[in-house]
Amino acid sequence: MIIVIDGINQHMFSDVLDEMFKLRARVFGDRLGWEVNLVDGRERDMFDDLNPAHVVSINDEGEVVGCMRLLQTTGPHMLADVFNSILDGEPPLRSSQVWEATRFCVDTKRLGRGRGKNSVSYVTSEVMIGSFEYAKTAGVLDSIAVIDPIMNRVLQRSGNAPYDYLGSAKPMGKVVAMAAMMDCSDERISGIRDYAGIEHDVFLTEEQALSLFALSKAEKPANVDHQPLTELENYFVEQMHSAKSKDEVKDVLKLIEALSDRFTPEQKTALLSTPRAFAHEA
Repeated sequence: MIIVIDGINQHMFSDVLDEMFKLRARVFGDRLGWEVNLVDGRERDMFDDLNPAHVVSINDEGEVVGCMRLLQTTGPHMLADVFNSILDGEPPLRSSQVWEATRFCVDTKRLGRGRGKNSVSYVTSEVMIGSFEYAKTAGVLDSIAVIDPIMNRVLQRSGNAPYDYLGSAKPMGKVVAMAAMMDCSDERISGIRDYAGIEHDVFLTEEQALSLFALSKAEKPANVDHQPLTELENYFVEQMHSAKSKDEVKDVLKLIEALSDRFTPEQKTALLSTPRAFAHEA
């Protein structure tokens, strides 16, 4: 499930962004060995200070499992200011209708293989769908992404192949970088959805995202002799999603109260706040 965090709502999601920067550090710094700026287990760069839009995937347990950064090309961006040698001397594209997509990653430790919901493939498609749909709604026509040949193959086989490339591929430290162009069209979005089998709306409301994330941060009790707490949490998340009326939400609240002996005060607070966020939608 996707939440878009930008300059307008980032004050609400500082904790989510912190987890996202930790994920980026694990992927780009630890696993891929890129030459990136790592501070206290987090990966950030100067472009994160320019109020980009972060497209963040949160799983049913409230954990950050994927992300991508979208930045306007009218100002500083990576292709113009870091990877400009790719362009072979040509000026970078600068347009309010062309955005740059960078820092895409997924949590391969939390996600499995295959094509199921909690897979790398599924979350990759979900982040792509969220990015293109968000950009299209903002009036963006094209996205440009600095990728490596491996990511290029991933895009080609997932219904999201670039329609063009700028300049030529160049060695950049430990990787080869290339600039790929992708249109923000209904056809492209449909192709990704068909590949992943995703038909539903991928976006969370801000209230839903905050409640899910709070659920993931609730302190877990030790040596509990009951059904594993994570299964209960998953059950309540499912009930939140299926609730269609305020009465159904009240039933979820009553059930949480009835099982209150299984939760710490922090967990109970998180669980009780989550259905109310969904009740706002009902």
